[in-house]
Amino acid sequence: MKALVLILALALQAGPSLPPEEEARAQDLMREVRCMVCAGQSIADSDAAMAQDMRVFVRERVAAGQSDREVRDALVERFGHEVLLRPRLEARTAPLWIAPLIFLVLGGGLLYATMRKRM
Repeated sequence: MKALVLILALALQAGPSLPPEEEARAQDLMREVRCMVCAGQSIADSDAAMAQDMRVFVRERVAAGQSDREVRDALVERFGHEVLLRPRLEARTAPLWIAPLIFLVLGGGLLYATMRKRM
């Protein structure tokens, strides 16, 4: 009896059962979403209770026929921009995308200047 209750509880937590192609799409989305409890881990890889809830949320949205963008937008609306592991290029996130290029150029310039002085 306990085993049956446990199986039923786990089935209810998993969210809606999806066809294989929708489940694959949901899994791809889950790999792009940050667990808000774990540091830098996707909800697909996290064992946290909140990640479980977020996986159910993603599956429900996919089952409802929402596009990937709509699911991402719903997650951003609910949790903020930090929920995406790869933030979109917007005015707010531009420094995240531009900073590595600036540091690369500065590092190259310093290397060039150092090598030029030695010659």
